[in-house]
Amino acid sequence: MELEQISLPVKNTLLADYWAQHSPIHSFFTYRYEQASFEQRIQKLRHATYQNEQLSQVIRAYMESYGLSPKSEQHLQELENGAVAVVGGQQAGVLTGPLYSVHKAISVLKLAQEQRELLKTPVVPIFWIAGEDHDLEEINHTYTIVDGQVKKRGYGKRSAKKTMASATEIDQAEMAKFIQAVFKDFGETAYTQQLLKKVSAAAENSQTFTEFFTYLMHDLFNEYGLLMIDAAYAPFRQLESAYFEHLIRHSEEIAHVVVKQEEALSAAGYGKPLEASADNANLFYVEDGERFLLQRHEQNFSNVQGRVKLNQEELLALAKQSPEKISNNVVTRPLMQEMTIPVLAFVGGPGELAYWATLKGAFEVLDLEMPIFAPRLHITLMPRQIERYLNKYELTVEQAVQGQAQEKLEQFIASVQEVSALEQIEQMQQALLEQYDVLAQHLEENDLHLEQTIEKNKAYHAQQLAYLTNKVKEQTLQKHDVAIRRFNMVQAHINPNAGLQERVYSPYLYMNEYGEHFISDLMRLKLEINNRHNVVKY
Repeated sequence: MELEQISLPVKNTLLADYWAQHSPIHSFFTYRYEQASFEQRIQKLRHATYQNEQLSQVIRAYMESYGLSPKSEQHLQELENGAVAVVGGQQAGVLTGPLYSVHKAISVLKLAQEQRELLKTPVVPIFWIAGEDHDLEEINHTYTIVDGQVKKRGYGKRSAKKTMASATEIDQAEMAKFIQAVFKDFGETAYTQQLLKKVSAAAENSQTFTEFFTYLMHDLFNEYGLLMIDAAYAPFRQLESAYFEHLIRHSEEIAHVVVKQEEALSAAGYGKPLEASADNANLFYVEDGERFLLQRHEQNFSNVQGRVKLNQEELLALAKQSPEKISNNVVTRPLMQEMTIPVLAFVGGPGELAYWATLKGAFEVLDLEMPIFAPRLHITLMPRQIERYLNKYELTVEQAVQGQAQEKLEQFIASVQEVSALEQIEQMQQALLEQYDVLAQHLEENDLHLEQTIEKNKAYHAQQLAYLTNKVKEQTLQKHDVAIRRFNMVQAHINPNAGLQERVYSPYLYMNEYGEHFISDLMRLKLEINNRHNVVKY
């Protein structure tokens, strides 16, 4: 593997400004992303109190059934003894979800290792699995490449309810069918059967989407000691019980400050990522695995449809006696992380950065300090074959990532078209129309009314000439099929669906080509969190 770092125009204004030295966005965060911030934050954490021993026990209980590596054991022991953490997380997508799930895990591991060395103190990596999320349509599919085209492959079973990923059972037959279809699209290599066997076994041993996700992520990162916890894990909910009470009692203040902060964010030119409202409780009520977003009306809490109706005392009783019936939303999840985990830094993507920009006041309401926000790594994986195509057609990596391969393809097609033949067909059509006009006038002068027949004949000839035009174009393109396929492969690999690769493909597409040492070779690269885009050639 070879690492190249490139500069790309950052389409997300907030992220671009976050990396800028002088920008209004910094007022929305407690810390800037710089080493001095880590040194300040670690001092604050050393004087804070966390339930480290209980947290370590809960994470151990969650991970034990998947198997613990020596590195994981070390990190659990360090966490129990007061270590701080770098935290990142993601929804429980099939086949780990898009590549950015893996990029986040690598970001967490790399940053934890870097700060362990710089701060000379134990820093452990924790991956927060958002198993409480219920938008299954976001996590039930992946994409493959077939004949140079991006193909969507989805798990066919649909849930009648909007249940949490951690409560949605997998239909084993449907999941096996999905996995087989995906690997068939990948194509047979020396690594296919072993990978297919491993992924299929993980699915067979999983009852829910979250378990399937955990099996795969654990397999990829266990040797590096990546600690994982499902947000919906019942023992973790028990640990959160008192903190849920805190969130409930302060829900009105939290809602108001988030609305105020979001208005300030919008006034600064960054929009309203949450569209927050002052009556939002920022909590869900959970029943049979289904989540109902709660709104607050003075001391009462209910969902929009009125199915759930609780007063504050009833909700507080639930938090104390049955915390598994309460779930966080995008506002309270970072607050809960801060209360349960000694977070040195949180690793997130551009969307999470926007959400976090609305939360500084919410942290302050609870007498908490917002941790450092670390933008995750951005990585594009590029096979050597694709690199050769770029060189052949004089495309830079930057141009390909930005989608300019499609523009080059259109220019190429225009350059090879049989212009003379197409012009002759167009001239034939124009001459024919003129002759029809002459004939129509002659017939009209002789009181012969054949207008409909003439129009029908004109339409017939237009259809035939259009057919001939398409055939000329089609055969011309067939002559240049190899070049067109190469352009399509570049586009499919580097700018699929006119976007970044990391938002589309599963890592198993690349492991099928490269082998199971794919992750270990990525981890050996000098990947550092900064405002550069990483291109990994293999």
